[in-house]
Amino acid sequence: MDTSKFGAESSAISPSGPDLTSGLTSGPTSSRLIERRSIDFIPESERHGSLASQFTLWLGANLQITAVVTGALAVVLGGDVFWSLIGLLIGQILGGAVMALHGAQGPQLGLPQMISSRVQFGVYGAIVPLVLVCIMYVGFSAGGMVLSGQALSHLMGISNASAILLFSGLVIMLATFGYRTIHFMGRVSSVIGVVAFLYLFASLLKGQDVGALLQNRSFDVGHFLLAVSLSASWQIAYGPYVADYSRYLPRSTSAFKTFLAVGIGSVLGSQISMVFGVFAAALAGNQFAGHEVSFIVDLGATGVAAILLYLTIVLGKLTITTLNAYGSVMSVAAILTGLGGQRTISGRTKFFFVVVMVGFSTALALAAGEHDFLKKFSAFLLFLLAFLTPWSAINLVDYYFVTKERYDVPALFNPDGRYGRWNARGMTVYVLGVAVQMPFIATSFYTGAWVEALGGVDISWIVGLVVPAVIYFYFGSKANVPQALILPADHAES
Repeated sequence: MDTSKFGAESSAISPSGPDLTSGLTSGPTSSRLIERRSIDFIPESERHGSLASQFTLWLGANLQITAVVTGALAVVLGGDVFWSLIGLLIGQILGGAVMALHGAQGPQLGLPQMISSRVQFGVYGAIVPLVLVCIMYVGFSAGGMVLSGQALSHLMGISNASAILLFSGLVIMLATFGYRTIHFMGRVSSVIGVVAFLYLFASLLKGQDVGALLQNRSFDVGHFLLAVSLSASWQIAYGPYVADYSRYLPRSTSAFKTFLAVGIGSVLGSQISMVFGVFAAALAGNQFAGHEVSFIVDLGATGVAAILLYLTIVLGKLTITTLNAYGSVMSVAAILTGLGGQRTISGRTKFFFVVVMVGFSTALALAAGEHDFLKKFSAFLLFLLAFLTPWSAINLVDYYFVTKERYDVPALFNPDGRYGRWNARGMTVYVLGVAVQMPFIATSFYTGAWVEALGGVDISWIVGLVVPAVIYFYFGSKANVPQALILPADHAES
C-alpha cells in the first residue's frame, strides 16, 4: 500500500505518547537470529522478509496432525465424505478471508495484532480480549502437545509425559529465538509437509475405491454446517496473532498481496490436512479415532519411513506450537504494557513469560492425557468461536471501514492519549457480540436455548461475525480518527 498519500502527518510523533523507537542499537538488525523486539513498533530500517515467507509459514503451520484430527471430526461426528469435504472447504475460505484480513494489517502498522485492539477497546479495555486470547493459546498448545507427545514417545521409546516435557523444551527455545526462526521453521515445515502428505495420501488411498466414498451423498444440514464451523473456527482462531508474523514486512508491501499470501497458504495447508483426515476417518473408523499418530505412522509401515513420519508429525506440531507460544508472549506483553504505560518488555521478561505460558499448556496436556481427545477438542474449537468472532468483526470493521487504516500508532501506547483507557462503545459491542451467540451455541458442555429449534445446527459463529460488525459499522465512533496514519517519525527509526 502506498504510504505517500498519508502526507506529513504520517511521520509525526504524538506529543503525548512515548518514543516508540528509543533504545535502538546501531548497525543492521534485520539479520539478528534472536529477536529483541516485543510489541513495540518495527521501524522501516528493521523491516525484512517477503510474501513468499508468509505463504510458506501458514502452509507449513497447517500441514500438521491437529488439522488432520479437525477434518476427521466432520466424519467421526456423523457427516459423510462428500459433503464434509465441501463444508470444510467453504469454512476454510470464509474463515481464511477473516484471518488474512487481519494479517494484511501487519506491514502497515508494524505491530503485533492485538495491540491494534486498543483503538476499539481502549488501552486498558483491550486487556479483556487479550486474556481470552491467552486462554486460546494455552488450549491449542496443550492439544498439540498431546499429539506430539504420542509421536515422540513412539519414536524415542519414552513415556508420553517425558515426550511432552521434551517437546515443551524445544518450543521454549524456538519461541525465545523469535520471528526469524519461526519463519525458517515455516519454510522447512512447508517443504517436508507437502512431501509427507503426498506419501500419506498415496498410502491411504492405495487400493481404495475413492469414487464409492464420494458417491455416498447423504446431505444433512446439521452435519454440513458442523464441517463449515470446524474449518472456519480453525482459521478464525489465527486472527488474534496473524499480524504478529507479517509486521516485519516492508511498509511498501501490498496489503492485497499480503492478504493473498497469508490466506492462500493457510487455506491450502489446512484443507490438505483436513481432506486427509476425512478420508482417514471414513476408511479406518475406530482404528483412527483416538489413535491418530499410530495410524498415520503405520501407513509408512516400518523402518525409515515410519521414523520420517514421526519426525514430520513432531516438526509440524513444533511449528504451530511455537507460533502459539510466541503469540502468547505478545499478548502478555500487551497486557503488561497496557497496565504499566510501557512500550515494550525486556528480554528476560519475554523469556520468563514464554516459560510460563508453555508451562501452563504442558500442565494441561499432562493432566488431560489422550482420553476422549477428539470430542474435547471439538467442543473447545466451537466454543472458542463465541469469543473470537466478535473481536474479529469489530477489529476488521474498524480498520477497513470506520478508521480506514488511519491509526495513531504512538497513541496506542499512551493511556492518556487519543484512545484513552476504556472505550465503552467498543466493549459494549463486544459483549453484545458474545451474548447474542449464546442461544445458538451447540457444544458438548453447553447448548443454547434455540439450538434444538434449529435442528441441532450451530450457527453461532455466523451471528457472532455479522451482528457486531453491523452494530459497530453504524455506531463506531469516528471522533478520534486522525486525518492520516500516524507512525513514529522516520528520523527516529535510524
